Amino acid sequence: MPRLHVCALSRLPETVETSGARHVVTLINVGTPVTRPPSISETDHLFVGVSDITDALDGHVLPDEEHVRRLLAFVRAWDRAQPLVIHCYAGISRSTAAAFITACALRPDRDEAEIARELREASPSATPNRRLVAVADAMLGRDGRMVAAAAAIGRGADAFEGEPFCLAID
Repeated sequence: MPRLHVCALSRLPETVETSGARHVVTLINVGTPVTRPPSISETDHLFVGVSDITDALDGHVLPDEEHVRRLLAFVRAWDRAQPLVIHCYAGISRSTAAAFITACALRPDRDEAEIARELREASPSATPNRRLVAVADAMLGRDGRMVAAAAAIGRGADAFEGEPFCLAID
């Protein structure tokens, strides 16, 4: 069964090792140093330099269609033979949005609210970045259902860093 593992940057090496993942998605501020785990080839690592913001802010990179397009192309090319790890700096906002987007993209037949509820059950601190979700919702033709589903689970529990978690795509 294909699985997504979500974590913070600080937990990336151990999450890759324990999950057996061979593909990684990094969503992090431009310029943040990220060391790719040795078991992940360069071609199996997507780096998306994007800030965790929802409105334009000087000196930051606002998530846009190009960022989501790159994410969608990467996850659609993933063979799903081994798990995929998605991480951001804290494992709370950008990475949980990307996991939600990935699940919706790879399972267009699944209900967005159901996926969002599974996300919340897996991670009490998950607070998917609203901008990433809204851009993906429009690109995937989900007619606002992704945005509504993410809003329905609300802001996650306060945390400096989210605990690693797993989300099944079945």
